[in-house]
Amino acid sequence: MKISTSVIIKRGVATFCKPFLLLVAIVLLCSHDLYIKMESYFLEPYEQATVRLYNGTFEHSENIITRDRMLDASVIAQGKRTVIDTANWKDQDSTITHVTFNTGAAGTYVVGVSTRARNLALTAEKFNAYLKSDGVFDMLEQRTKDSLLDQDAVESYEKHVKAIYQVGDVRTDDWGTVLGYPIEFVPRENPYGKYSGETLEIQLLLDGMPLANQLVFADYITSGHAHTHPDENQAQEHTHDGETHSHGHKDQDESHEHGENPGLKEAPNHEHDHGGETHSHGHQGENDPSHAQESAATKAPSHEHEHEEASHSHEHLAEEDRTHAHQLDSEQEHSHTSGQQLRTNSKGLVTVNLPADGIYYLRTIFMNRVTNSDELTHRSKWATLTFEVSHSHDTSTHDHAHDQEDGFPLYVFIIGSILIVGILFLIFRKKG
Repeated sequence: MKISTSVIIKRGVATFCKPFLLLVAIVLLCSHDLYIKMESYFLEPYEQATVRLYNGTFEHSENIITRDRMLDASVIAQGKRTVIDTANWKDQDSTITHVTFNTGAAGTYVVGVSTRARNLALTAEKFNAYLKSDGVFDMLEQRTKDSLLDQDAVESYEKHVKAIYQVGDVRTDDWGTVLGYPIEFVPRENPYGKYSGETLEIQLLLDGMPLANQLVFADYITSGHAHTHPDENQAQEHTHDGETHSHGHKDQDESHEHGENPGLKEAPNHEHDHGGETHSHGHQGENDPSHAQESAATKAPSHEHEHEEASHSHEHLAEEDRTHAHQLDSEQEHSHTSGQQLRTNSKGLVTVNLPADGIYYLRTIFMNRVTNSDELTHRSKWATLTFEVSHSHDTSTHDHAHDQEDGFPLYVFIIGSILIVGILFLIFRKKG
């Protein structure tokens, strides 16, 4: 029987492409982590800031979070919890969801976002690859032990994320607020009372109770800027994603009342130099109530960069339709298990090393098998926490040697010299 040339070519292509397509599928089906990111977590009171949701890795977001997924988005400050209206969130390039707002009075702030559960069906091969790439090693070990590596999976997953940022120099106790998410990280100490070279103890809660023996990953990126206290109109420079940015704050409104809601506030006109281009952020004439009357669901203006913001219409693919996949650069391998690999103790505690200045982020995925459902095989709850660490500004070692001479204060030396000269003058005058 003769086989045509075209058939031979097709079989050869299929044989060549099969392992390649399998590799692509494994890469594309790694799950998304969700992080709250800011250019800096050190802010000034009543300064404009932007919170971004990165859905992918900490340094690269792959797709947006649709508003129907948000169960909660809120800011904790000055002992009050302020809800972020879902209408205030904007989409950037179909990959990043963000909201722009004004900080309030000085203090330690917490911002959190909680998403509702979604279901995802995966073949056994893809599910095993995802467990390995995202560091869900306990479940992978359990599947191996129970001889279930050939079993397909239907996973229900939900994500609950937090960030802690510092406004001004006053530290408040809001950092320890429990938001009541199904899973969340809660520091046992204020991260902004810690400095590079120290450690920070953090507790992991599952449904409000300490979660023991859970694998946690902690890592950081270099922030590239120092925590400084510039003059009001002094430009600030920092490095972000390899680029230097200069932010100059001009004529900021000082009329904020201390009785205002400390959450999201209307942002004033604001100019800064970004990558050599000047961008202006101002009111667009929509929903412009006075600051003193703004509610928890304040309307914040969009962040007007030179990119085109995507609508959050239903034209966006739902996250589960995209299989919450990392569409990673084929030339660069991303690792979800880099940094410190920690285990919570019996009290749900881990101790995170803070070796250098930078933005730190923790991540964990708690997963268990579901045996009482005809639809689901697994349920997972994801949590991340982000904060920034700087070096200590201790000035106690300042050298004042220039004010001393042979162990005596300079003024003592001068006065003594004058007295000696005066005495010698009187002695020689009498002799004369």
